[in-house]
Amino acid sequence: MSMSRPDRPSTARRTPLVAASVAAIALGASVVAAPAHAAPGGEPGRADTVRVATYNLSLNRNFEGQLVADLSTGANAQAKTVAEIIQRTNPDIVLLNEFDYVPDGVAVDLFRDNYLEVSQGGADPVEYPYAFVAPSNTGVPSGFDLNNNGVIGGGDDAFGFGFFPGQYGMAVLSKYPIDESAVRTFQHFLWKDMPGALLPDDPSTEAPADWYSPEELDVFRLSSKSHWDVPVEIGHRTVHVLASHPTPPTFDGAEDRNGTRNHDEIRFWADYVSPGAASSYIYDDTGVSGGLKPGSSFVILGDQNADPLDGDSTDDAIHQLLGHPRITDPMPMSAGAAEAAELQGGANLAHEGDPSLDTADFNDNPAPGNLRADYVLPSKDLRVADAGVFWPLSSDPLSALTGTFPFPSSDHRLVWVDVHVRG
Repeated sequence: MSMSRPDRPSTARRTPLVAASVAAIALGASVVAAPAHAAPGGEPGRADTVRVATYNLSLNRNFEGQLVADLSTGANAQAKTVAEIIQRTNPDIVLLNEFDYVPDGVAVDLFRDNYLEVSQGGADPVEYPYAFVAPSNTGVPSGFDLNNNGVIGGGDDAFGFGFFPGQYGMAVLSKYPIDESAVRTFQHFLWKDMPGALLPDDPSTEAPADWYSPEELDVFRLSSKSHWDVPVEIGHRTVHVLASHPTPPTFDGAEDRNGTRNHDEIRFWADYVSPGAASSYIYDDTGVSGGLKPGSSFVILGDQNADPLDGDSTDDAIHQLLGHPRITDPMPMSAGAAEAAELQGGANLAHEGDPSLDTADFNDNPAPGNLRADYVLPSKDLRVADAGVFWPLSSDPLSALTGTFPFPSSDHRLVWVDVHVRG
């Protein structure tokens, strides 16, 4: 897939496509802007309460073009359901995981126009004048036999698992303006360039960290989707939305190639928000080096595919963020998650973690059971006002939106955190 041509101007009803940066255009990124409007929650100079959310809404599709077809009518049942969940929680900024990347923001525009801005189930419509999308490593052929099965091709040999470029992508929607000139993407950062990377080892050989050949490591990208730093302007303050979706730490073998990659994808943000030497090795897709400017406000968002105590991730994967000195863990909870773990039993009965913190309803028999996989983690300078997970009790009529397998929306739940941002 070519990433060298600039995006064409958007034909959506919003203002024309704005260039995010030289790098973003070169990589096919899209920032869709609208005329300035009053900031939600208040005016510059006062403390605004801003709701930031992450939602793996499972709007990935099996074939290229299928998502555009599904979002074009306004009648897709799943899209209507996930849109209603967003409307009822009404975040000011939301990261959508597993939302297939389509160039020029076409899918994002359709989702906003036909679903979010139309009442679903009696909920108030919600408008997001600003959005950011960019290519994903998923489905992009590597040209190598990355799973070592003797055949080159298929989703497992792509830079990130996927059957077409952009499958399982992501998008950021915002009620506040995005500083398009300062967006940074890290789609092409090489895994081998991370000092002390947990490169997977082939257990059948004596050589260390040799699952991937030197030739493969010369092109192997760390991000299974991408890592984005999307600066959002809230009054006179900038909050950096740090968005990603690390690979699930499963679907591999004794080499644990996905588990180690998951660990290092999470580590990337832990290093990025650390000043000095810890982040000096990082470079973005334009070649600019270094991490986040010291003192910057940020929120790390995404389906991290790692539970602090349960599941298949490496022991310290998510603790790299939860224990970070610059990060607050608001520990969003829901009564519905605790109820689901009790009712479903199975693997949940052996879990060590508090089930009320779960954000994903996974297979209980035999494993892994429900897990805390999705996170909204603000920097410590952003005071937390409230937090939660949209997982209603079964007695609540809104539980029909989350349901049980086969889910009407997603196997993940929307996670939100309210933070005070002084403009």
